[in-house]
Amino acid sequence: MLYLELFLTFFKIGLFTIGGGYAMLPLIQADVQAKGWMTAEELVNFIAVSESTPGPFAVNVSTYVGAELAGLPGAFCATLGVVLPSFLIILLVARFYTAFRSSAIVSGAMGGLRPAVIGMIGAAVVSVGQTVFLPEGLAAVTAYPLVCSLTIFVLMAVLTYKKLHPIVIILLSALLGIVTGYLQPV
Repeated sequence: MLYLELFLTFFKIGLFTIGGGYAMLPLIQADVQAKGWMTAEELVNFIAVSESTPGPFAVNVSTYVGAELAGLPGAFCATLGVVLPSFLIILLVARFYTAFRSSAIVSGAMGGLRPAVIGMIGAAVVSVGQTVFLPEGLAAVTAYPLVCSLTIFVLMAVLTYKKLHPIVIILLSALLGIVTGYLQPV
């Protein structure tokens, strides 16, 4: 029964997400937490790992959740669930590409979906950011001023100097986390 639930949950997530892995985050978070499969902290930890491992984000997350809950068969069911809707939709689009390409309805729908995708990605950023940067609420800002100020500094540097390679940003962030972890009050 758990295998079917994993498949159906991730099939629904894959079916109703437009915009890729980050747009899936709110759906993944809502379903996985509502079912008690993972805590917010566990999910955020894996998001960090998923970003530094090869492969599509949504596939990594679904595989991980499935594996954590039901081993290799669970990982297979969850991964198949999240991938199958996109596969089927791509087959349909490829079959009717010329009709879709010139359709005013399809163009209008895509134009309307773009802001929704940006909004979903923004919601994921806020939700994950709260869990990562303020797990104890605003008390974390006063308890760990060095961590917060260094994190803000790194984020501002990344935003200002966009020429940094993503690997450099990941390594700097990990180093910052290690250093500030030793400097936090006990």
